[in-house]
Amino acid sequence: MFERTVFVGKSGKEYRYWIYDLDDKFGSTPANYAFVKEAEPGWFEPIYIGQTKDIHREVFASLPKWQCIQQNHPTRLCVHRSSKNEPERLAEVDDLIQKYRPLCNE
Repeated sequence: MFERTVFVGKSGKEYRYWIYDLDDKFGSTPANYAFVKEAEPGWFEPIYIGQTKDIHREVFASLPKWQCIQQNHPTRLCVHRSSKNEPERLAEVDDLIQKYRPLCNE
């Protein structure tokens, strides 16, 4: 199992994400995250990319795309502890969505 992965946005910027099991718990911090499926060893295909001001309090089951996420059978949750500045988190999400086109972000 891998502990970290790198997603490269459409801009070419690299974002380092920690890889967690789906049921792991998190401390209180702003974060960007990606529900992913391990397509092949070491390659994680994003299903949904999002951001939150506090990942500890995030209720993923309340996401509008939760049903889509579950239907695509994610195997891991990748998390990048991020800026308190929401526009920065949203810019990262947008950069990654433009590159990977996750099914559940459409």
